[in-house]
Amino acid sequence: MTGLVRGIAEADWPRIAVLEAGAYAGTALTEGEAGLRAHASAGTSFVLELDGRIAGYVLALPYRRFRCPDLTRPERAVPHTANLHLHDLVVSAPLRRRGLGTRLVRHLTDTARAQGFATMSLVALAGREPFWRTHGYRPHPGARVPAGYGSGAVYMSAQVTAPLRKASR
Repeated sequence: MTGLVRGIAEADWPRIAVLEAGAYAGTALTEGEAGLRAHASAGTSFVLELDGRIAGYVLALPYRRFRCPDLTRPERAVPHTANLHLHDLVVSAPLRRRGLGTRLVRHLTDTARAQGFATMSLVALAGREPFWRTHGYRPHPGARVPAGYGSGAVYMSAQVTAPLRKASR
């Protein structure tokens, strides 16, 4: 199951909002379409399309390291920062555990590397820290996470390393 990872088109936002609402149903984490748009930047936010339908998305924006967006207000990308903040990643519930989230993470990491970001950060919601550890993210317990992310949320970051070069013969 591969699919196409592509930039977000204007027509994608309603479906992204539906996926987000489903992923965070029963929590206070749902931002809605306006909130999602406010926490995404062109060139670093993508959808995963399978059979012509959006199966997942990843939203990221340049943001200061060791800080994270407040879910209760719109944010702006912070220009001239070496850190890319992964704000949200969702894969449709029936398609989870098939490597699609990993595919989105890899695509975003490759994009961050190509755009010259040195680090990437995120807030791992309660129970999600192991997934992010497998992708090279490490917790920073001293970093303040706004209460809106829920108890157990952890700020994490990873270095964006250069791809390995093949040895010359």
